[in-house]
Amino acid sequence: MQNQFLPKRLRYICSGCIGNLVEYFDWAIYATFSLYFAPVFFPAGDQTAQLLNNAAVFAVGFIFRPLGGWLLGGLADRKGRKASLLLSVSLMCFGSLLIACLPGYATIGNWAPALLVFARMVQGFSLGGEYGSSATYLSEMSTSDRRGFYSSFQYVTIVLGQLLALGLLVLLQKVMLSSEQLHAWGWRIPFVVGAALAIIALWLRSHMAETADFVEHQSYSSSHAHLRELLRYPGAIVTVIALTAGGTVSFYTFTVYMQKYLVNTTGFSKDDATLVSSLALLFFMFIQPIFGLISDYIGRRAMLIAFGVCATAFTVPLFDLLSRPQSMASALMWYSCALLITSGYTSVNAIVKAELFPVHIRALGVGFPYAITVSLLGGTAEYLALWVKSLGHPEWFYYYVSGCAVCSLMVALIMKESKDHSAIDMESSH
Repeated sequence: MQNQFLPKRLRYICSGCIGNLVEYFDWAIYATFSLYFAPVFFPAGDQTAQLLNNAAVFAVGFIFRPLGGWLLGGLADRKGRKASLLLSVSLMCFGSLLIACLPGYATIGNWAPALLVFARMVQGFSLGGEYGSSATYLSEMSTSDRRGFYSSFQYVTIVLGQLLALGLLVLLQKVMLSSEQLHAWGWRIPFVVGAALAIIALWLRSHMAETADFVEHQSYSSSHAHLRELLRYPGAIVTVIALTAGGTVSFYTFTVYMQKYLVNTTGFSKDDATLVSSLALLFFMFIQPIFGLISDYIGRRAMLIAFGVCATAFTVPLFDLLSRPQSMASALMWYSCALLITSGYTSVNAIVKAELFPVHIRALGVGFPYAITVSLLGGTAEYLALWVKSLGHPEWFYYYVSGCAVCSLMVALIMKESKDHSAIDMESSH
């Protein structure tokens, strides 16, 4: 692996990242455009009720992420990272195309939300497999001294996917369509764009090389990539779950839900909330590789401890500050502070988990426990926030986010430094 020609290695890393970007763009446009198409599928009730129903469908997509993490992760460990990544982006393309063509409630009645749920199930399955396979591919393609830096680009592309979704919304809002057109049919455009981009990503991934780590251990991987083998690593599984608990709640709270929070609680217009969210996510994206590079010097554990301490202590005060009527500049500042804290997790999230598992079970080990935790906690974050708001107690959710961060902090304090005990290095030395 270390002798592989660097420009070629970087090209393969870029191809993997672009595919990951497209997957998360397709996934993010649902949440980004939900303010516009929620009335099409859930016509009854006020804005909070419509968003609550839409968030429920968003959460349903997460239920299928563990299934994708299991089946596609197992496929990646048996047949190769490339095979799994090709299948996942194909499924995401199908889900986006289905939503783009789906008639509304006024046309086909209850079939509309039912088919919307089905499309999100397919996309959830796809994304569940994408994460573990992508994290594994990036970690195995990276050089040992820069794994934190290169692996951090997984979240660069995740955030860039969300940012492009917001950017497309801004373009449609400000330049191309009126608000009435966006509500009527314009929300379908991003799903068509997502399906088209997925086809391009499929072509790029078809030209990727398989990782040297998998090729060297392929015969062993093919006979051991199953859940029974994964259970031989209980400590690593618990570490993945606990780290993900705080990280995924913070991530989905401050990237997916915050746009709606600025509209529904702070009182910004949809256009202003979209602009603030776009600028904050742009900042968030650029600091990922910086934090990832820092972790190559000081270790992953220090970054995770910093995230746990800050997220535990400052989440509630930041929510309180963001809930008050204020200028866009002020909201952007506090929003960016929240994302700066979250970066302590997101920048090392992929590599710290990949370093816990041996090659023959790595994609499954990274993807399956992560997907379970994300489906239970990350996918339900927005729904829970809107639900407690409908009860008149939005502050309950603030303490919930802070409490989840405590779980990550506890395991970060007791875990070994994965950089110094990397299963990837142990394989490379043999």
